[in-house]
Amino acid sequence: QKLTTNKDIVMKVFLHYEDNANSDYHKTLKITLPKSWKSGPASNLLSQFVESYNAKFQETNPLSVDEMHLSLRKAIERSEKTQLVALCSDDVVIDEIPDRGDVYICHGASLTKADKEAEEKAVQKEQEDLLKNTVSCTRFGCSKRFRKDGPIPDCRYHRLPPVFHETAKYWACCPKKKAYDWDEFQRIPGCMTGKCTDVKEEGQKLFLGGTDLREQASEGAKLKSIDDFNKAQAQGGEAAPVLDRLKKVMQELDIEPELFDQVVNGIKKELEPQALPDADLLKAVADELGSNLKKMMKNVAAEQLRIK
Repeated sequence: QKLTTNKDIVMKVFLHYEDNANSDYHKTLKITLPKSWKSGPASNLLSQFVESYNAKFQETNPLSVDEMHLSLRKAIERSEKTQLVALCSDDVVIDEIPDRGDVYICHGASLTKADKEAEEKAVQKEQEDLLKNTVSCTRFGCSKRFRKDGPIPDCRYHRLPPVFHETAKYWACCPKKKAYDWDEFQRIPGCMTGKCTDVKEEGQKLFLGGTDLREQASEGAKLKSIDDFNKAQAQGGEAAPVLDRLKKVMQELDIEPELFDQVVNGIKKELEPQALPDADLLKAVADELGSNLKKMMKNVAAEQLRIK
């Protein structure tokens, strides 16, 4: 019994031209390949399509074989999206194009496999030279490279490392901006600005996971009383309770401490019926005060727009 080979199978392909803003010039051509074409160069398909296309659009939108190339739509790694990947003019059809496959006719001259290899080597050499003569920014979310002897580029980065927990991806400093796709995650803008640096922060993890989040939650649960908050305040900076930090900022804005205390105590009195623990009460006061300040800022902004 005679074995059936790939060369014996009838092969069909769908050729699409959609690389034009005017859909009136789009065209799809379905062709059954001659046996000799399956083991021949992909350029045969391009020539066949252009000949068929120009028979209809010669006067309005003629195409030139020398200025077009073939592409296949392929999945992007670590993404649900796809992209067009160019074929070389001397690629063997049966090796690169699946039976009943969709092939796209795109603007831009075709490359041979030798052209593509030379181009890839040039890109690789350029990348090697870049790595050799520059350093990478160590700030989270910044991928810029720069020469150590300057100039140092501006940097937009994240203050804390990324968190990869289950399917969610986000930056620890921006927990409300979650992504579930790698490309979408990389597009989350940084929350800090400054200058790039190649100095690594000692002891800082490159990323956080579920175990890190549980440890942080456990540490946060330890602050349950006002005494604990006062101890944290004594450490200063980010460890101080938000109300105390806000009070200091208000003083710098010429708002009397007595006025601030009066407002905070008034909110506490309103929340007394809820009988909240000390730590929860302080958080509830901070949330309410923050909400009121936000409303005030919005009113000011609206008034400014009205005046304009």
